[in-house]
Amino acid sequence: MMSSDNPNHNSKTSPFGKNSETLVAQTPAPPYYAVIFTSVRTPGDEGYGDMADEMDKLARQQEGFLGVESARNEVGITVSYWASVEAIKNWKANARHLFAQQQGREKWYESYKVRICKVEHDYSF
Repeated sequence: MMSSDNPNHNSKTSPFGKNSETLVAQTPAPPYYAVIFTSVRTPGDEGYGDMADEMDKLARQQEGFLGVESARNEVGITVSYWASVEAIKNWKANARHLFAQQQGREKWYESYKVRICKVEHDYSF
């Protein structure tokens, strides 16, 4: 049971200082598409953090981009949301993204898997 004694209590605030709207992508009504990127990293950064920030900014500029969610512990999971399969293909073919993919295979990932799904239903709380 939640206490209402705390006037600063906000049910949409995470313990990490970000609100749920920042952590969870605000997607439109389905249908839309999700690209699920699951990875295991190699030790060290070797420029990974900077490239991840650049890819986040670049993806947000792509036509058809809807949002992204990401979490990492032993396994990293990033889910990006797209309006169409065509938008996903265009993102995959982006020259700077192709370079990041190559760098990932060569030095940042022990392994990864990409899954592309059509979201037909969603709901939230």
